[in-house]
Amino acid sequence: MLRDCSRNDMSQRTVRVNELIKREVSDILHTRFRSESVYITITDVEVAPDLRRARVFYSVIGDEARVRESQVWLDGSREEIRRFLGRRIVLKFLPHLSFHNDPSIERGMNLINLLDELEENEGGPDK
Repeated sequence: MLRDCSRNDMSQRTVRVNELIKREVSDILHTRFRSESVYITITDVEVAPDLRRARVFYSVIGDEARVRESQVWLDGSREEIRRFLGRRIVLKFLPHLSFHNDPSIERGMNLINLLDELEENEGGPDK
């Protein structure tokens, strides 16, 4: 289960299960755990082909300390989140969740900031 594998390589069922779990975990976090998850956004989910494990990728608004704090909280709440997930979806196997920070949004924002700086230094797009 590699993160950079193409969506075309996955079965349609796996893609649908990924999206379902992503939507439901996000909803669980933002309804049941509002105060703890206000800075957390679920960005992607990758379920193993046997549907027994799911890697949940998330991003955090804030500094590195908030990222660490969120990881500790998600790891500690993993089974409770899974229990709520089991009440919402019906699958033959309810996957065990593991949470992984996804820094892609932060990298994207840094790239946009660099491009903005370059544009300012060159005097804008007209010059």
